Amino acid sequence: MDMLMFQLKKKSTTPIYKQLYIEIKQAIIDGKISVETKLPSKRKLADFLDISQTTVELAYGQLVAEGFIESRPRKGYYAQAVEELAYLDLPQEEPVIPEKIDYKFDFNPAQIDTGSFPFSTWRKLAKDVLDESNGEFLLSGHPQGDDILRQEIARYLFQSRGVVCQPNQIIIGSGTEQLMPLLIRLLNKNLIFGFENPGYALTHSIFSHHDRQSLPISIDEDGINMEELEASPVDVAYVTPSHQFPTGSVLSATRRAQLLNWATAKPGRYIIEDDYDSEFRYTSRPIPALQSMDLSGRVVYISTFSKSLMPSLRIAYMVLPNTLLTEYNKTFLHYSSSVPRLDQQIVAQFMKGGHFSRHLNRMRKLYKKKLEKLTAELALFAPAVKISGEQAGMHVVLTVQTPLSEKQLIEHAKAAGIRVFGLHSYDVRKSESSSPRIVIGFGGLSEQQIEQGIHQLMASWEINKTKSSSSL
Repeated sequence: MDMLMFQLKKKSTTPIYKQLYIEIKQAIIDGKISVETKLPSKRKLADFLDISQTTVELAYGQLVAEGFIESRPRKGYYAQAVEELAYLDLPQEEPVIPEKIDYKFDFNPAQIDTGSFPFSTWRKLAKDVLDESNGEFLLSGHPQGDDILRQEIARYLFQSRGVVCQPNQIIIGSGTEQLMPLLIRLLNKNLIFGFENPGYALTHSIFSHHDRQSLPISIDEDGINMEELEASPVDVAYVTPSHQFPTGSVLSATRRAQLLNWATAKPGRYIIEDDYDSEFRYTSRPIPALQSMDLSGRVVYISTFSKSLMPSLRIAYMVLPNTLLTEYNKTFLHYSSSVPRLDQQIVAQFMKGGHFSRHLNRMRKLYKKKLEKLTAELALFAPAVKISGEQAGMHVVLTVQTPLSEKQLIEHAKAAGIRVFGLHSYDVRKSESSSPRIVIGFGGLSEQQIEQGIHQLMASWEINKTKSSSSL
């Protein structure tokens, strides 16, 4: 295509990268840049507009993250079909309502085993907390969360994850999506965030929704690509080192050291460690948190009770290094905690009474049995399917040898009443892979459902058994 001519106002308060992003995005929506048009290289566009390549890279990165353009290895960037993009950017005559489907087997990685929750214990603790003598719990508490819960979390994190912190460093909030914006506001607004790709989709949108520059950084079997990170202008790296979502890779010891060294190599750099499902590790002892190795106050640790207790509880927590704690206390002095105190008190008593550790031990054994059942059933169909990411967590990734595309595999499964997820959907660059990869969650299914679901899934993909049950 001809070189893009945009009127960029260098004296505007709107960053140049954002002006460029808005101009290209609008040109695609208006049809001025047609579908499958190849955009200029970052170097050529930077030279033509007399701006830095980093500025172009940030604009292109945001457009890739939102799906307006696609990055193709060794080929360049191409405009995508507007009608396939997120409808939020387009005028709508009717509201878009997600299709409601009743699946026979739902392999959603976010599901947990609800039948094993200790309802009777929880009910007793809730009754004890809901007592006339506890009228103070009806009032607003500490903005960072009740002290007793923060004490229990600090004790638990030290014993289970090696995290060294004081209760006053812990901020309790109603989910990662509520804590992340607080953290973003603590950091300089000119800092550039880097996120894992493929990765947790919510995180990408949080950065863009809060007007922060962000770039995808590739993932391989050892975790985040350090060469790519070091070559980028990223200042804050968001990572899931203990069990990367969705690939399941574990950040290697070498990469952990490299990442911490990267953070300390330049003032103002930070690492956001999301430890979302570290409680469930099956092949060896739990790997200590990255925060436990941090000697310079560069790691912000975030986790949640969504997997260990229940998603509906809406309690997450963030451990701030002391370098950010003073700024937090100054910025959010008048905020109230977003988590009801009664819920905080129930969780605190659940942990203090030893119920939480016992519950985790039970659930770890339960999920391990489910994983063993899943891998045994999938082994019957090897080598057409290959498993990865099974060391921890509640999902695995299947690499499928088939003439079908990833999208076709998902559609065939859907037609059979089975819900699965394509790894491609978590990839903002939409990179091409040699074989389709499918994310399979097992937490919410029984062993019998896992067996039936896998066999019906393979039938929908027309993949036949290659091994008999007796040979396992």
